[in-house]
Amino acid sequence: MTHYRLFRRAALAGALALPILTTGCGLFSQEASNQIDPPQNAAQNNASQGEGNVTGQTDTQGQQTQMTVYLKDSNNLLAPVTVLAALGNEEKAGQKALELMVDGGALASELPEGFQAVLPKGTQVKDFKIVPDQKLAIVDFSKSFGDYSASEERRIVEAVTWTLTGMEGIQKVQIWLEGEELTEMPVEGMPLDQPMTRTVGINLEAAEGLNYSQSTAVTLYFSAVTPDDEPYYVPVTRLINRTNNKAKAAIDQLIAGPLSNGTRLNAVITPDVVVKDITKKNDIVTIDLEDSAYKEGVQQPAEMLEAVVLALTENTGFGKVQIKINGKTDVVDTNNQSYSQPVSRPDHMNAFKS
Repeated sequence: MTHYRLFRRAALAGALALPILTTGCGLFSQEASNQIDPPQNAAQNNASQGEGNVTGQTDTQGQQTQMTVYLKDSNNLLAPVTVLAALGNEEKAGQKALELMVDGGALASELPEGFQAVLPKGTQVKDFKIVPDQKLAIVDFSKSFGDYSASEERRIVEAVTWTLTGMEGIQKVQIWLEGEELTEMPVEGMPLDQPMTRTVGINLEAAEGLNYSQSTAVTLYFSAVTPDDEPYYVPVTRLINRTNNKAKAAIDQLIAGPLSNGTRLNAVITPDVVVKDITKKNDIVTIDLEDSAYKEGVQQPAEMLEAVVLALTENTGFGKVQIKINGKTDVVDTNNQSYSQPVSRPDHMNAFKS
């Protein structure tokens, strides 16, 4: 407990707060920073209506498109990484994102230290289309897509699925190979008989002794640090005992922190914080956290509040989050972001120095 009390003191002083991108690096892009603290009359619905789907992951900025792709970090975990890429008039954002994820491809020289592309070398996207009324993306890969080791199979499926479902209008993904729909992956036979959604999970983990047939999956966001000491978020889908209150269970697990499984993930909330209440209404999730160390007017760790927003929007599909601490809404984080009003999930995260 001493370690966590020291953590809290440092965080409240701003020492451990993870920075919002304002000078070229950080957890969220500048645009995302604006969404965390939206203008009073900002658009009210920037997130998906369906569970786990996040809209607006690509935004054209002149000839540059900001997009979030999933890459493998030094812990062999997938993490979202925001990049800028040129998108021609005839190019599709989803296809471009996948091309950036090919080992040895166009993004190779621009990857942040400690990150790797996950699609096999030589993979080409032969065709990419979206079926709007089904919110379905169909991607047809070349033969090289099947040239991977068995241990990479699930990671590849997760990376493709989470990258594409992070884009507006896509909730499902269907994978083809050389013009033929796949019913299973080529190496280990992971089933693909149904289109993939975010329910496939990402960076799966489970507590020891869990009965998988009686489990619920919650996706959490912990922090990690690159070899260059740049902080970033890592999503983890954790299997827990079955529950009917997924939102509360997710935050309880976030408070419990990372599992001791050898990965270098960092807790984002101290264990003395308690979930007092969670309610849902009109696309807004309201959470009241109880924290005996909270003092009005003292900035709260940015990584804590951001992780709560990410976890609640991911696990409920609701578009906005209202955070209260000890019943108070006048909460400001160590990046001077206000949480006095409901905030949206950011479109982009983990933007590193170019």
